[in-house]
Amino acid sequence: MGHINLTSPKQRNNPTRKWQLLDFVSMVFFAVVILFFLLIFTPLGDSLAASGSQALIRSATADPKQRQQLVALIEAGKHPEIESCSADTVDYMPCEDPTRNSQLSREMNFYRERHCPSPDETPLCLIPPPQGYHVPIQWPESLHKIWHENMPYNKLADRKGHQGWMKRDGPYFIFPGGGTMFPDGATQYIAKLKQYIPISGGLLRTALDMGCGVASFGGHLLDEDILTLSFAPRDSHKSQIQFALERGIPAFVLMLGTRRLPFPASSFDLMHCSRCLIPFTAYNATYFMEVDRLLRPGGYLTISGPPVQWPKQDKEWADLQAVTRALCYELIVVDGNTVIWKKPVGDSCLQNQNELGLELYTKLKKCVSQTSAIKGEIAVGTIPKWPQRLKQAPSRATLIKNGIDVFEADTRRWERRISYYKNLLNLKLGTPAVRNVLDMNAFFGGFAAALVSDPLWVMNVVADHKPSTLGVIYDRGLIGVYHDWCEPFSSYPRTYDFIHVVAIESLIKDPVTGKNRCNLVDVMVEMDRLLRPEGTVVVRDSPESIAKIDRISGSVRWKSTIHDKEPESQGRERILVATKTHWTLSSSSH
Repeated sequence: MGHINLTSPKQRNNPTRKWQLLDFVSMVFFAVVILFFLLIFTPLGDSLAASGSQALIRSATADPKQRQQLVALIEAGKHPEIESCSADTVDYMPCEDPTRNSQLSREMNFYRERHCPSPDETPLCLIPPPQGYHVPIQWPESLHKIWHENMPYNKLADRKGHQGWMKRDGPYFIFPGGGTMFPDGATQYIAKLKQYIPISGGLLRTALDMGCGVASFGGHLLDEDILTLSFAPRDSHKSQIQFALERGIPAFVLMLGTRRLPFPASSFDLMHCSRCLIPFTAYNATYFMEVDRLLRPGGYLTISGPPVQWPKQDKEWADLQAVTRALCYELIVVDGNTVIWKKPVGDSCLQNQNELGLELYTKLKKCVSQTSAIKGEIAVGTIPKWPQRLKQAPSRATLIKNGIDVFEADTRRWERRISYYKNLLNLKLGTPAVRNVLDMNAFFGGFAAALVSDPLWVMNVVADHKPSTLGVIYDRGLIGVYHDWCEPFSSYPRTYDFIHVVAIESLIKDPVTGKNRCNLVDVMVEMDRLLRPEGTVVVRDSPESIAKIDRISGSVRWKSTIHDKEPESQGRERILVATKTHWTLSSSSH
């Protein structure tokens, strides 16, 4: 399209003055000066910088160099807010991405395990909440109902409603407490198990529910002071674990496939499978060996459903009984389609495993695990009952130098710190606003132990390159997992109300070289993915690290404040407290 020309032909043919070179140079100079002042002294400079950084954000995942450049800008505090991811990512789990995993081998369910993208492939954007998202219903009401709009997926309710799993009820999903093998409710099912297992009285404290559905079994065991970690894979039912966590029940996305589960040996007093469909005797009983590794000596194994006296599964049922006999498990009862065994305490039966011809298969070891010389000391019946075991240093603490003294000092330190958190920092710990809590660097679990009287549960995480203290956490009667924080966590978005971390930079440093294996920006974006809107983050670290985290927190849309540590604590620590803002996709995309 041409320009309108308002000059006459005479003016065009006889210009009154011609532009000289000096005039042109002068004009450019004054334009540069004016632009400089605009950029420095007006909001225009900020908006231009923001638009440039936003363009960088949009291209960052396509170009690793641009991604590194963006991370450097964010760490330096020279950044806008990180963009939101697209609306179809509201339930995105980077390591359980069905699109990528569907291309992998089906052998031993390899494709349903964790398969994480490289850091350069992980989207650098913030996961939005679904449209109409509400702050979750508070515990204990959440055990029985949640907001439908927080995860508007009706498939599970449609398929399992007749079994009492869950039903749609107006703006809610409601949970009658049933399961496939206990459609009349978990309470009646637990009462049945009580006839054979010492569920009450504190002898049993930690449980693992394999293939848990919406975790009603674990949810109702809380009435017995049994803390159950429930797991299931991301599968065709899509949101089993997401529903469990929204209800406020401890749960984790996990698949028993080719690798050992991320728990130490002899962790659980009770292991439970209700129609979990794990082929325990397949691959020369590989999966049963993993169950045996995790079950505490003297602990109980309960299987309800196939293959226990199940039609057309006579061979599988016979094989399962043969394996348990070879390992000297005591058969407590076969009641209909439910069987209960008790694991032996001693090692006298270990030679019998050779009858099974067990050997190594991929990364999941086919062998009976021993727990060195302390095995007898951590058996059910030997380890103190709950709640005495919470504050008594277990024998596994001695695997660390001066472990008993360190344990006792750590326990006292966290009692003091939690008091400071509640009374002077006014954190919501102990209130109905906090139910699901994540401790990213748990060590001996002192943070969780100091909160045990509050209506919450804590997922204790021990970094896999740090001292292996997770066994001590389980001996105390608490739960947790091993994890590397340079990878995403196996949980749905909006999982936790409260995230706590001490020495966050130590989680990403190589213990040998001291160099960072990944960057804080990605770790904080992952923390944001796990955190519920209006949730809280608390970070304890050096003043330098806290200042860096404070700069980054603006990019992930957190509102942060920095506080001094409690007066009794030594060292240079400071404390950052941040709140995740409740933004929506529509408002953030303008």
